[in-house]
Amino acid sequence: MNRSLLPLAVIALALPAAAQAQAQYKLLVLARPSTYHYEYIPIARDSLERLAKLHAFELVFTNKTNVFEGDLSQYAAIMFLNTAGSELNAAQRRRFEAYMRAGGNAMIVHRAAIMPANDWPWYEKLVGRTVGVHPMLQTGVVTIVDRGFPATYGLPERWLWSDEFYVTSNPYRITIDPVLNVDESSYDPRKIWPGQMSHPMGRDHPIAWHHRFEQGRVFVTTLGHNGEMYRDPQYLAHLMGGIHWTATGRGQRP
Repeated sequence: MNRSLLPLAVIALALPAAAQAQAQYKLLVLARPSTYHYEYIPIARDSLERLAKLHAFELVFTNKTNVFEGDLSQYAAIMFLNTAGSELNAAQRRRFEAYMRAGGNAMIVHRAAIMPANDWPWYEKLVGRTVGVHPMLQTGVVTIVDRGFPATYGLPERWLWSDEFYVTSNPYRITIDPVLNVDESSYDPRKIWPGQMSHPMGRDHPIAWHHRFEQGRVFVTTLGHNGEMYRDPQYLAHLMGGIHWTATGRGQRP
């Protein structure tokens, strides 16, 4: 080896990985176990860590809500992964509200869209829709509403997918931009547990959307019920498209 190259080689070996491949942005993911959502956590963490390495962003994955007591401004986006805002205490909620009002961005995934009634109306407005009861997990056909949005780029026009297709309402009259719909003719929207009732929403049944809230971007996908979904390449492409847009505001087709 050329002796003149030795110092450069030593320097390269001494540099930390982050310095050799600078992260584009920092994403905070809050994922806490609950009665119906816990087995997904190690699978989702592994998949998101691989996405972070592949797409050169920094990932902070935690189940501790006290992270909201620290400096949130360092995060380009915060993902609530199957973990709703009801998990935050009053002080943590105020910090998150301030983060959004300062231009922060949020991504809401599946169970994170469900809040107890009147618990935190601000968070329900951030989500953009209020989730009611939902049919049992079934296989249905997901359709593309906005082909120009990054969370659709890895999906076919009609995507056969199995999930809980949430029924939502809009009590706060929030305007959203739908990204994905579900075709209710492809499953039974009334199939639910004894003692409950689920009503179809009709042709307009959004299951993923985006909008602006306070001073930031919000992307919501109600898909992602069970752990195996976080190994599926198409679902991960859907998530990555949402992450990219939420964190950077880029990637939409004009």
